[in-house]
Amino acid sequence: MTLEQVAGISNVSRSMLSQIERGETNPTYAVLWRLTRSLGISIGDLMGLTVTQSEERAELVSSIGIPEFRSPEGWWRMRILSPPKTAGDAEWYELEIEPGQAIISAPHRKGAWEHLTAMTGAFAVSSADLHFELNIGDTVRYPADVPHSIRNTSNVSARAFLVTLYR
Repeated sequence: MTLEQVAGISNVSRSMLSQIERGETNPTYAVLWRLTRSLGISIGDLMGLTVTQSEERAELVSSIGIPEFRSPEGWWRMRILSPPKTAGDAEWYELEIEPGQAIISAPHRKGAWEHLTAMTGAFAVSSADLHFELNIGDTVRYPADVPHSIRNTSNVSARAFLVTLYR
């Protein structure tokens, strides 16, 4: 495929693709995610990681094959647990946020909802003018097509599972 063709299907600029191809820059996970999703391959396939599949198409993805995003300051990390084929329909993540820190999100696509379950620590979740306080085991469901945030209100690193559904 040409750079123009890949840029067209992946929504990654031709100049970024050219820089990656020449080894002048390392792509972010977000760029890798768009590229692999649009090309119909997994990030593990791209990186040469082993995925075990049976005839029923079950798969085991090694922990090193799970894409992870981190804030530039290292205050939070987000592991993408959902398969690439569900991106844009249903996505699920494991979140870890340092004490007092937050993930602040711009609105997602119209009709998007998030479902957050606190696994450790405590969280404050805001969605437009809605505000929720969560403790271990609590789940909150809220619109994600408006500005929203997830803040760790505990004094320890807090973990949660997040599911985003697009209607």
